[in-house]
Amino acid sequence: MSTPAEGAGELAGPALPDVAPRLRDLRRRRGLTLEAAAPRAGLSPAHLSRLETGARQPSLPMLLALARTYGTTVSELLGEMPPEREPVIRGGRAEPAEADGWTYHRAGRPGRAMQALRVEVPYGTQRELVRVHPGEEWLHVLSGRLRLTLGDATHELDPGDSAHFDSLTPHRISAVSHGGAAFLFVHTLLQSPDPHPHHPHG
Repeated sequence: MSTPAEGAGELAGPALPDVAPRLRDLRRRRGLTLEAAAPRAGLSPAHLSRLETGARQPSLPMLLALARTYGTTVSELLGEMPPEREPVIRGGRAEPAEADGWTYHRAGRPGRAMQALRVEVPYGTQRELVRVHPGEEWLHVLSGRLRLTLGDATHELDPGDSAHFDSLTPHRISAVSHGGAAFLFVHTLLQSPDPHPHHPHG
């Protein structure tokens, strides 16, 4: 049952032909129920159900969490380019995908441990802090000003600035310039090496 706060501000955007059905198909192919898949991605079953019907659109951290839950990549969730041997990705070859008001341009090949996207984000989105699965994330601001919240710390990044962080850290990304912002985004499917592998966990 959704609370008023949970449902507030959830405006259903135009139906997404690719992302919503793809999320449902991937979950079913993995043999997972909503109740089993949602907690792995840090979501409630009701929230995941809304993502699968297109009533709610996934933010970038949600896409990352779901991709890792299903053992796939964000590029595949957004509609994977056909595999090619050619290492060069030409601008404008693939249609961009949209989710949560963000526009994603695939900038790397599917099936690689390192996934690259060029992302355009409108002013003032992604309000919630999201904790995702093991991996590393790197972003580089191309235009506009980006606000990156990592745990309790908030950073403002201008064009030319970059950030490199562990994706287990709760984080939020938003554009603080009214014209929005664009950035390059790279994430790995592997956990960062532990600098202190022998320290006791407590």
